[in-house]
Amino acid sequence: MKKYTEMSREELQVLHQELEKDYENIRALGLNLDMSRGKPGADQLDLSMGMMDVLHSGVDLRCETGVDCRNYGVIDGIPEAKRLLGAMSEVDPDHIIIYGNSSLNVMFDSIARSMTHGVMGNTPWCRLDKVKFLCPVPGYDRHFKITEFFGIEMINIPMHEDGPDMDMVEELISTDPAVKGIWCVPKYSNPQGYTYSKETVERFARLKPAAPDFRIYWDNAYSIHHLYDDNQDFLVEILGECERAGNPDIVYKFTSTSKVSFPGSGIAAVAASEANLKDFRRYMQIQTIGHDKVNQLRHVLFFKDLDGLHEHMRKHANLIRPKFELVLDTLDRELGGLGIGEWTRPHGGYFISFDSMEGCAKDIVAKAKEAGVTMTGAGATYPYGKDPHDTNIRIAPTYPSLEELEKAVQVFVLCVKLASVEKLL
Repeated sequence: MKKYTEMSREELQVLHQELEKDYENIRALGLNLDMSRGKPGADQLDLSMGMMDVLHSGVDLRCETGVDCRNYGVIDGIPEAKRLLGAMSEVDPDHIIIYGNSSLNVMFDSIARSMTHGVMGNTPWCRLDKVKFLCPVPGYDRHFKITEFFGIEMINIPMHEDGPDMDMVEELISTDPAVKGIWCVPKYSNPQGYTYSKETVERFARLKPAAPDFRIYWDNAYSIHHLYDDNQDFLVEILGECERAGNPDIVYKFTSTSKVSFPGSGIAAVAASEANLKDFRRYMQIQTIGHDKVNQLRHVLFFKDLDGLHEHMRKHANLIRPKFELVLDTLDRELGGLGIGEWTRPHGGYFISFDSMEGCAKDIVAKAKEAGVTMTGAGATYPYGKDPHDTNIRIAPTYPSLEELEKAVQVFVLCVKLASVEKLL
């Protein structure tokens, strides 16, 4: 197949007519398909239905220390839950706090607390002239929404296959005390599916921030979310690396079971140094008398241990791997060699990142919407929703059924072709 950029104007005009006709035919079908968010499909949620049966009125709801999980108390999580999520996070249970159902909520709270009360005795950010955050791009839109909500200036950091541009990260963090944090999705990143290399993690651990209250917001959302048994990415554990580098307080490591059990009813956790956890507990004692220990117990009884978590995630992989492969096969077949797009091939996580020709992403997403396929908004993977080159589109294959996904991807590739031809014309 000839590259679109090598076609004559006449060839492009003929192709445009054909594509327009195909597009009108698809629009006439009245499709209503959703690929907008990385949500588990109903079949994935069904995998955890057994969790509804592990607790009933005859079960002893005391944790191993004898605390009644129905009552108040145990502010940082029952020991069994700390062991389970500690194993999932690759940290000692003593270095973890169990929260409610959402790690995003904990990240929001952490930024809010830093704004109003500061980090470990440092000046509250709200009293400073300027507060900045580094944002690897493309990245997770909800991270960027949090910092935007608090009026924090966001600085784009280009993402490479081995992680963020660390030369840029080191330069900005070491010279500007207004830089207070960086957002990271270090394993199977959102949206590209990249995993930070050993060297990148080591460079993070050795950072020398100008700000004493600088923190790495290490959102390890996809730590056990592999697509393949025999082809898995490996991520160096950051807390131990920071400890060895003499930098134990520099990182907050977030995780949750949101895409392991039920997204709205999982359990979240933060792993950090003892000094950081002490800072967290200080505000938690005002904020809550304890999170949902019954739900913590439910998760422990259902998954039991790390082996149980891994076995459960293999079931997830068996359901979503065909969806990823369907999307990638279609992109290869329909767009390969045309010179109008590039895409990532992740080994895990929830997304495929697609880069169109410059200036086409918004048009592609709008055309798909008009043809009945809702996708993540173009620009969402950048701070303030502004993709400087208008190229990046996040593809979320998990939520639709295979049959729906096949239709949705066909619509997508048609919209990529049509928008690209119109751009070239």
